[in-house]
Amino acid sequence: MSSGKSAIVIGAGFGGLALAIRLQAAGLRTTLLERRDQPGGRAYVYRDQGFTFDAGPTVITDPSAIEALFALAGKPMSDYVELLPVSPFYRLCWEDGTQFDYANDQAALDRQIHALEPADVAGYRRFLEYSKAVFEEGYVKLGSVAFLSFRDMIQAGPQLARLQAWRSVHGMVSRFIRNDKLRQAFSFHSLLVGGNPFATSSIYTLIHALERQWGVWFPRGGTGALVQGLTRLFEDLGGTVELDADVTAIEAEGDRLTRVIARDGRRWDADAVASNADVVHTYADLLAKHPRGRDEGRRLKGKRFSNSLFVIHFGLERAQPHLQHHTVCFGPRYRELITEIFGGSTLAEDFSLYLHTPCVTDPSLAPPGCSSHYVLAPVPHLGNAPIDWAVEGPRYRDRILAYLEKHYIPGLRDDLVTCRIFTPEDFRDTLNAHHGSAFSLEPVLRQSAWFRPHNRDAQLRNLYLVGAGTHPGAGVPGVIASAKATAQLMLEDLGA
Repeated sequence: MSSGKSAIVIGAGFGGLALAIRLQAAGLRTTLLERRDQPGGRAYVYRDQGFTFDAGPTVITDPSAIEALFALAGKPMSDYVELLPVSPFYRLCWEDGTQFDYANDQAALDRQIHALEPADVAGYRRFLEYSKAVFEEGYVKLGSVAFLSFRDMIQAGPQLARLQAWRSVHGMVSRFIRNDKLRQAFSFHSLLVGGNPFATSSIYTLIHALERQWGVWFPRGGTGALVQGLTRLFEDLGGTVELDADVTAIEAEGDRLTRVIARDGRRWDADAVASNADVVHTYADLLAKHPRGRDEGRRLKGKRFSNSLFVIHFGLERAQPHLQHHTVCFGPRYRELITEIFGGSTLAEDFSLYLHTPCVTDPSLAPPGCSSHYVLAPVPHLGNAPIDWAVEGPRYRDRILAYLEKHYIPGLRDDLVTCRIFTPEDFRDTLNAHHGSAFSLEPVLRQSAWFRPHNRDAQLRNLYLVGAGTHPGAGVPGVIASAKATAQLMLEDLGA
């Protein structure tokens, strides 16, 4: 049933899609504007010579949050997308040949932990219990609750203090785990949401319990198939998607937004506007003519931003049956490398890598007998390291491919069919990401919950935020949770 009210959502990433679905399902006439030629945001899809490459997130960890979107419409998720289980969740590898298959199998985990450090078997069990407690408090209870006042933060304070949220992820893991490799294995997760394990709040250890709770999944057809399923659901509900809609300005009368304008001159009026675009871009650029936009844009530019990424998508003419779906390739350094990634002014000589090999789970993503891959290296954002990626990118690509060939994929360069790179400059120019950050504001405690940009702006009362830059933060579960929090505010404000 339509309320007669209308909403605009800028940006069709996972957060924008989830929000648009919630609004449309509740009866708001919702239009979703996407500047690129397909929805997905960071979850863009490239196709070349029969290979399919997911550009963005490849780890789906809370299928219940996705199922909830389909349930709003009374539709089974299976009508739109199929999620396939991934096991092990990750294979973790070190240069000395050590491998650790992180799976949802306690006995298998115990055996592997015991082989590295017998005392850590009991330590891991205690860490898992801690992680579960954080998961209940930080994700189940607070993940989709908007923190609009400092009172909200104070109310959550005792629980955060009890869980020692001031400690870092690595610091908390180290209280339970002795072995250095196992400390890496159970602290790297914060890197998946742009967090430095040595600086990010231990609240982010909840990712470990979240994976143990629901498993790790991959959509048949790739992450892009999930985007397509959510887009189709939105349209089936009556929502409108406008592609190639490059929003350049949001107009206001006083402190009320009235209109959204695209580069090609198209205009949309709405009762409420939600932005899934980068938060600095939203304020500093789209609201540049409004004092609130200028002031908040300037304030946000002074914040700490997450690292960027260097990504190589490549297709090989041979299958790689020895690889797992997700491989984390630890380099020779851990703490020192991460320090340089988050604060360094240059590119480190060494790297740690995440290698995605989706054909292990879904062979359709490459031609018969072939394999599609992407590999990413966390790198400093452009505000810290103003690297000329037009020059450095091809060199870095060649170094990474040579490293993979030496350690993980023999004959890689001889088997190479297609290859493309995505650099911090592409994050900045293609995705409007401030400093080319891949995950928006860094998720340190002073930039989390109430300290993060709010789901509803404090002055522009019909401006809302969704996605990585607002509460609770980056990652697919995070941005889908942000959509739930933001939708609740919008529907209450509009009386829908």
